[in-house]
Amino acid sequence: MSQLITGNNIPLSEVYWSLVNKADKKFSKIRDLPFYERSRYENYFFKVFKVYTQLWKFQQENRQKLVEAGLKRWEIGEIASRIAQLYYGHYMRTSDAGYLAESYVFYEAILTREYFKDGLFQDLNIANKQLRFLARFLMVCLVLGRREMVHQLVEQFRRLIDECKRTFQENDFKEWKVVAQEIVRFLKSDTAFMNIRPLRYSLVLDPNLDASTPRASRSLRLTDAILSSYHYNEVKYSELTLDSFRMLQCLEWEPSGSLYQSAGPKMGPNAPTGASRVNSQSMTDPTLPPNPRKAVLYRPSITHFLALLATICEELPSNGVVLIYLSASGKIGQTSLSPLGGRSVTGGEENILRDFESHTIKQDGDPSVQTKPSGERPGQSLRQISEDAVEHGLSFGSHGLTGPSCIYPSDLVPFTRKPLFIIIDSDNSTAFKNICGAEKGEPAALLLSPSHTPPLISADFSRQPSGSLFTIFLTAPVQAFCLLIGISGSDLETDVFTKAERVLSSSMNEWASTLAASDTLHPVWSQILKDPFLRRLLLRFIFCRAVLALYTPVFNNKQNQPECFPSLPEFLLPAAPAIQAAVLQMANIFGGTSKFTLPQDITML
Repeated sequence: MSQLITGNNIPLSEVYWSLVNKADKKFSKIRDLPFYERSRYENYFFKVFKVYTQLWKFQQENRQKLVEAGLKRWEIGEIASRIAQLYYGHYMRTSDAGYLAESYVFYEAILTREYFKDGLFQDLNIANKQLRFLARFLMVCLVLGRREMVHQLVEQFRRLIDECKRTFQENDFKEWKVVAQEIVRFLKSDTAFMNIRPLRYSLVLDPNLDASTPRASRSLRLTDAILSSYHYNEVKYSELTLDSFRMLQCLEWEPSGSLYQSAGPKMGPNAPTGASRVNSQSMTDPTLPPNPRKAVLYRPSITHFLALLATICEELPSNGVVLIYLSASGKIGQTSLSPLGGRSVTGGEENILRDFESHTIKQDGDPSVQTKPSGERPGQSLRQISEDAVEHGLSFGSHGLTGPSCIYPSDLVPFTRKPLFIIIDSDNSTAFKNICGAEKGEPAALLLSPSHTPPLISADFSRQPSGSLFTIFLTAPVQAFCLLIGISGSDLETDVFTKAERVLSSSMNEWASTLAASDTLHPVWSQILKDPFLRRLLLRFIFCRAVLALYTPVFNNKQNQPECFPSLPEFLLPAAPAIQAAVLQMANIFGGTSKFTLPQDITML
């Protein structure tokens, strides 16, 4: 007979299951809230979390009695998993690294305590819960940078799938096999070479401009970013594409000193809440400023994208700037019904990691309508941009260049009433230069990728397996330089890479100081120089442009060179001696000077 609550006739088990049902209902509601309902989400999150805190505390205080009443161990694990999901979801909406660390701690506790072990190979439902837990924990470890744990979980994940296929019907695990293939493909692309140094902003490794004062009437800081990437057969894990992942990491602070290395002690057999606070504190750096808030959108509809952008602009502080990163094809025939390539995606695969996909609105549009391309110059009116929109959009869906999943330059123009920092990585990036001159109050800063990717010497590199070269230059410039001239991780010695990092960092420091002291720098650029994330992106763009401009196979080919608007001063153009000297230094370190076309009078500094 169920134990009764003191002074009441309600059985403990009924109180517990009532709390479970209440928590489940609230969890379902918050999971489906779109990114643009920020205020509603903020209010609802703490209500949901309060219910789960009550539920967790109740089962802790009454564990033995609830077990006697029939509570299963996997049901306790399910509650802990939901709490971890809440933490991760809140991190994805706020970019507060503390919540990401809390999520890791709860997932690690589930792994250590083996909540889903009992009945794993007798109950298909429990097997799916264990696989779902591992898949979600993998995502948290990937974003947190816990690569050793990632590889450990991948092996465990694959072994479990194989064992389940032998125990149950193989067809029940087709979708999980796809998930395993995704993460393996992701890790093959995002190798140790690409992570020799953190992609996140490091106070130790990255240039610092605090001592210089830019000549600007105001200084803006990056407060919000929208990151979206979609390409046919793109490398991704769940809804996190490789390009978006790199930009996400690039816009975060790197914990300093031993904090990044510390994994924290293992959680004890008691309540994870107390241990969670201890572990998460050991994994975060309280001395760092808050991360810019980022929204990662996978295949967004235009209504979802614009609603989110409108919300961000409405709430933007007076000294804030919004970064928009869009990576997609703008050419007809470059999209496909299936992001996995060559096969349709089943309903089970679309929903197998439900909590990862809850923030994306996927919509179907009409078949694409093809019209003639146009070649207008910067400074077009909004009407002119709108007339050209059909040819000049970026496709984030499966129906070509029209419909609810296409984003055009004209879509962004109304939001230029607020400061925008726009990065377009596309074969149709040049269409977005038409925004320059058509703004509605605030000149926009634009970094545009080359419309054609230069031929790479490395035979095993292309967009499909390794992401965009332009994005790699913005997030990992030394690695991008190596890939361009045919050097892979297995060919590179650590001390050579370190030397190249020092040389590039020194050059970028000089460029930053020169920019800050310039009287000819456009206010769009001078007002963002004090923001470490935007400044670093700009400096890396300058390096990328110089490297691609001087790269012999595409020398003087403008289609293979990125552009920025407004223009930067002449002393930072690829033809400037100081810029060319920096490229020559990098090429000399890697023995690749023959791959660049440089004036004869440029010598090693």
